[in-house]
Formats: sequence, structure tokens, C-alpha cells
Amino acid sequence: MTKKFIFFALLVVILPFQVFASEEGSHEAFDLNEVIVHHLMDNAEFPFNIGGVKVFEGESGFDSSKETIFTDHETGKRFHFTGGFDMHITKRVTMMWIVALLLFLIFIPAAKIIAKDPLKVQSRFANTVEVFVNFLRKDIVDESMHGHGHGYYHYIFTLFFFILFCNLMGLVPSVGELVAVAGEATGVMHVDHHNLPWIAKVWSGITVTGDISVTMTLALLTMFLIYTAGFIYQGPKFIWHSVPNGVPLPLYLIMWPLEFIVSPLAKTFALTVRLLANMTAGHVIILALMGFIFQFQSWGIVPVSVIGSGLIYVLEIFVAFLQAYIFVLLTSLFVGLSMHRH
Repeated sequence: MTKKFIFFALLVVILPFQVFASEEGSHEAFDLNEVIVHHLMDNAEFPFNIGGVKVFEGESGFDSSKETIFTDHETGKRFHFTGGFDMHITKRVTMMWIVALLLFLIFIPAAKIIAKDPLKVQSRFANTVEVFVNFLRKDIVDESMHGHGHGYYHYIFTLFFFILFCNLMGLVPSVGELVAVAGEATGVMHVDHHNLPWIAKVWSGITVTGDISVTMTLALLTMFLIYTAGFIYQGPKFIWHSVPNGVPLPLYLIMWPLEFIVSPLAKTFALTVRLLANMTAGHVIILALMGFIFQFQSWGIVPVSVIGSGLIYVLEIFVAFLQAYIFVLLTSLFVGLSMHRH
């Protein structure tokens, strides 16, 4: 089992570099910064524009400095859109679709199996899912919300598994890049790093939770629940009950904006940055360690880079579970605290 783990870790961290290094090596020196940006930053892969006009390379109005330029597979010409409303499908969007599909494929069959006889252990698959769900229900939601969390089960469960799968999918190498490496190694195909096959664009291997727009959206949903739960359980009194009971009036006037406005915003910011930073930091370290091999081109650095990257990769698996747990735990705690005055 350990050997399989190490082999998969090396597969993850080495092969994508080989694609990039082989492409860059034929043109210019290896640029570690460019590699890290390429693997971590999001970009549009599939064009989708509403109301705009395609402008192809060579036509008047074509601007090669535009940030989003696509390549037409039939003609091979580059093009961009002018005007309209851009809704281009990015790498992280496609990975979120893959995560959503996996959640449907796993939990719908599991729910059907469990529903046949909830008191009977049906299979290892259903039992594993039930263990996770019971842990979230009893040890996180019910404990944090003092028995009032029944109405929040569905959201908390979905939040946990969505974050978990997004974190784990970011540890799976890009299928398209692996195909490209194999094709180039056997001489079947030539790898164009800037125009990879469609499968590389669909399964890019990018970490969805490594984007601030994703983590901030999830954190804003938590902030919305904080206010919603407060008004549901306390009514309009939640506005002035946000300050603990027994606080003197002069101090109350200072604490109210802090407790009712600043505190939820601070919690939202903390949730956003914590998940984003933890899911990005490990990837940066792995990319940097493996990049040293191509940067310095020395055999002496290979053992250090390979062993270090493998260890960080295994640690990243643990962090993927830990960050999903921490996010839902804090969400449950924050929502539970708004239900009653303290």
C-alpha cells in the first residue's frame, strides 16, 4: 500500500512537469515561476459568449494582447470575442462539474441502499457513507447547534463532501497531460502546451478550493446562515441581542457594531482565507520542489525533490480531509452561536 501511495505521488508531481518542461525546453530556459502560475491559476478553456462577435487572427480588430484568446480546432486560427457578455467555461468550473457528478454517482446509490433497511448494514460502501454522515450529524451539527441543527443537515453534509471532493480532486493529476506525456514519449503525438487536447481541458487537475472566488462564495453562504438563523430563532431581537447580556450601555454602544456587523464579516474572511491558503500552500511547495529538478538540472537535487514532494503529497491528503472538517465545524459553530443570546 505504501509503495502504491509513493508511486501515485510521483506520478502526480513529475508527469505534468515533463509536459511543460519538454515544451519550454525547445524554446527557452525553464521558468519555475511560469510553471507554478500555469498549474495554480484559472483560465478560460471553452468559449461561451452571449451577444459577442468572433474576431479571428488576421482580421481587423484582432487584439493579440487580449487576456482570453482561443484556438479554432478546425482552422487552427486564434480568435477572441468582441462585445457581448463573457461566460467562458474555466478549468475550475469543469472540475466543479466533475465533483458534482461524482457526488451524484456516489451518494444517490448509497442513499437508496441505506433506505431499503436503515437498521441493517447493507454493504461496506453504504456503511462507509453512513459513518461519515453520522459523524457530521452527531459530532458536528448537533453538538454545535445544541440540538437545533436538523434543518441544516442537508446543507452541512453537502458542504463537507463538496469541499472534500474538491480538495481531493486537486490531488489527481491532469488526465490530459498524462495522455500527452504518454503520446509524446511513444512518438504518437506532439504536445502543444498552449493547445492541449479537450480531455486535458475537461480534467485539468486544478484545485477548485484554491480559488478565492470559490472559498469566498462558500464563506458568504455561511455569513448568510448566521444572520438567517439569528432572525429565525430570536426574531427582531437578534439585532440588539447580538451583544452579550449584562453589558453596560456605554460599552454596548461600542460592541454592537463589532458584534452585529464586524464579527460576521471577520468570520467570513477567516473561512475564506483559511481554506484558500491551506489548499494552495501544499501545491506551491510540491511544484517548487519538483521544479528545482528542471531549474538546476542536477542529479543531486532529484532525491531531495522526489522524497520531499512525495511526503508533502501524503500530507496534502490529510489536509484535504482536515480543511473540509474545519470549514463545516466552524460553520456549524458560527450558526449555532447566533441562535441564542449569550
